Amino acid sequence: MKILALDTATENCSAALLVDGRLTAREQLLARGHAANILGMIDEVLAEAGASLAGLTAIAFGRGPGAFTGVRLAASITQGLAHGGGVPVVPVSDLAAVAQRVLADDATAQRVLVCNDARMREVYWGCFARSAEDFAAPVGDERVSDPGHVSLPAGWSPGPDLRGAGTGFAAYPQLRGALSALLAGVRDMYPRAAEIAALAVPEAIAGRLHSPEQALPIYLRDEVAHRASGSH
Repeated sequence: MKILALDTATENCSAALLVDGRLTAREQLLARGHAANILGMIDEVLAEAGASLAGLTAIAFGRGPGAFTGVRLAASITQGLAHGGGVPVVPVSDLAAVAQRVLADDATAQRVLVCNDARMREVYWGCFARSAEDFAAPVGDERVSDPGHVSLPAGWSPGPDLRGAGTGFAAYPQLRGALSALLAGVRDMYPRAAEIAALAVPEAIAGRLHSPEQALPIYLRDEVAHRASGSH
């Protein structure tokens, strides 16, 4: 199985190629300029692995939530590459990618609350639990809200297996303060293409592959998308 993954939803611009469990990846923190860098990263990981677009099982991408222009960029590049290579696509949640990074790094973590900075004094957030196959499985819907409205799912109690992760905790100290008694630890981290590729594997195995036209972004903050579409 060969999964190419890319992500431009946050400051962390990244690309990865997962070939039968072997990972090749590139990433760089960028305040801007994702469009000028992501294609070069993709070319590098394909060349290093000796792979071609046409030989891919699928192309996975961070479908958001995240920066409007970044999420839209990832979707449009994925559509173009998938059309060119004649391969299907797998949209992957950027919040799930953060949770997957925690689960892969720490075998004792079983549940993760992910909060990413959404700017405008809000956070994108979602809750995930480790599946039997060690993948981040969503528990409830992903949301965007004031940090004060972040909460754990019903039935989730504090415990040593519960973690917090994402850029929202550092951006909004009140979030860390409100939840510190519930979480066993908090990590400030970005989503990466490496985890997006990993999360795409079970989707590909299950046949949940989509046509290039279905490489669509998820914004959560609908009013941003509406304002942008109305500005054209």
